[in-house]
Amino acid sequence: MRWSDLLIPTLKETPQDAEIPSHQLMLRAGLIRRLGSGLYTYLPLGFRSLRKVERIVREEMDRAGAQEVLMPAMHPKEIWETSGRYEGLKNVMFRVKDRQDREMVLGPTHEEIITDLVSREITSYKQLPSNFYQIQTKFRDEIRPRFGLMRCKEFIMKDAYSFDVSSEAADGSYKKMYDAYVNIFRRCGLHAMPVEADTGDMGGSSSHEFMIPSDSGEDAILEADDGSYAANMERAEGTSDLPREFEGAEKALEKIHTPNVGKIEGVAELLKIETRQLVKTLIYVAEDGKPFAVLLPGDRDVNEIKLHKLYPGAELADPAVIRDVTGADVGFAGPVGLEIPIVADRTLEGMKGAVTGANETDHHVVNFDLERDSEVRNFVDIAFPKAGDLAPNGTGRLQEKRGVEVGHVFKLGTKYSEALGANYLDENGKSHPMVMGCYGIGVSRTLQAVIEQSHDDFGIVWPVSVAPFEVLVTALNPNDAECMAAAEDIVNGLEAKGLDVLLDDRDERPGFKFKDADLLGLPLRVTVGNRGLAKGEVELKARTDKNFEAVALDQTVEQASARIDAMREAL
Repeated sequence: MRWSDLLIPTLKETPQDAEIPSHQLMLRAGLIRRLGSGLYTYLPLGFRSLRKVERIVREEMDRAGAQEVLMPAMHPKEIWETSGRYEGLKNVMFRVKDRQDREMVLGPTHEEIITDLVSREITSYKQLPSNFYQIQTKFRDEIRPRFGLMRCKEFIMKDAYSFDVSSEAADGSYKKMYDAYVNIFRRCGLHAMPVEADTGDMGGSSSHEFMIPSDSGEDAILEADDGSYAANMERAEGTSDLPREFEGAEKALEKIHTPNVGKIEGVAELLKIETRQLVKTLIYVAEDGKPFAVLLPGDRDVNEIKLHKLYPGAELADPAVIRDVTGADVGFAGPVGLEIPIVADRTLEGMKGAVTGANETDHHVVNFDLERDSEVRNFVDIAFPKAGDLAPNGTGRLQEKRGVEVGHVFKLGTKYSEALGANYLDENGKSHPMVMGCYGIGVSRTLQAVIEQSHDDFGIVWPVSVAPFEVLVTALNPNDAECMAAAEDIVNGLEAKGLDVLLDDRDERPGFKFKDADLLGLPLRVTVGNRGLAKGEVELKARTDKNFEAVALDQTVEQASARIDAMREAL
């Protein structure tokens, strides 16, 4: 295909609204164009690469035994009411009405839709396990669309749903999808790290995110430095092995005056101690309206996702409740003498010689011994871990990274099958809810993630598997018959071997073409010029090579084809 026949509107300057390298490069290389906030058009090169990502996804999903379907993007609101998520997801749903004034939803995801289908089409254990997937547009009313395709209002997603007779059988389906995801991202040329994740609004027992390490990523990841453990910040566990006994551990509790100093940092500065020596006391109110206290080290924050698994619906108490419970203003609460239930983060177990609030405005207590001076109901994992903590398996220390989520796999259990009546009859004719799994890949996000992970100062560095074209043949003098004839012969030879080839036939300066070539980042470049042809040679250069290699003209097709084959095998 000729460059002059394609719409490839490259840009010299970086668009001001593009914040991260991959978004900048997708715009500069003419892969996408913005229509509105969170809305993008795929131009010819971007669309070619998108289709290649989709092809890899389809091949691996089919290999794993999933069946492709296509479900409606528009849903009646009643099915979302049945699952209980019509209100729960209202902040991200696009809702419309038809001419009969019936409310509809533009699908943000399809758990309800596939479960409704299966509830009517599958009735026997003999039809299970089953796994269905689709590649389709999703709609979510993101509060802040940003970073190009990374966070859009409209995006392309592969979603799959497995149905099994038991949790044990569902584990097998989950493993197949997990392995398929590993293969998909490897074939796309991505280093994707599986991390333990919270199930969030999806529900279920456990999940893994596939994260692409990136300094500009929106998600925080904690990974053991020996590679033995990784989880996103909301799900991560860790424990501090720093000493939990401080000076004053054996002394009696003593109240001190701390006027107008209620914040952790201020108290630590006043007393010349580390913030981790303080015990932070937060007062929450449970769903039933009863208050309880949460204790944390002064250098840690409560993870409300973990808290809500223990106390669903709990909220921070307002100042009036805090005064009623503790007798003090906000900032001076402590566990000593509290007559409400107390839970403590497990990193506080054995804490002695600490400082905490005195339940009296402008006062704290020192020499606090958690076991001696308070009545903690239990120790739980309720705080965010920190870099430097021991990983849960104890074999490494946690280090924080940033990442971009490109895939997510969930064990859903029976949440949706029970709500929507997806039951099967066992061999004895007894009815049971099907056990489900859910598996999503952001196809359009994966495309941009490839570029985020694979680029340099000059432009994109495409993996051969998803590059819009595999080879760029550049005719330096397209107005010269000999030069163009040689370039076209090479193109025809490579295409005959099944390669995707782009011929740069533009009447532009060589330097201009070379810059565009680096920007587009196709895996292999063949340069045809009159000077080389005079010696019976052309120049061959992989995108990652520093220098060109002179190749005999009659060997160009074979050598270029061999280089592409080697790139494919390396993935």
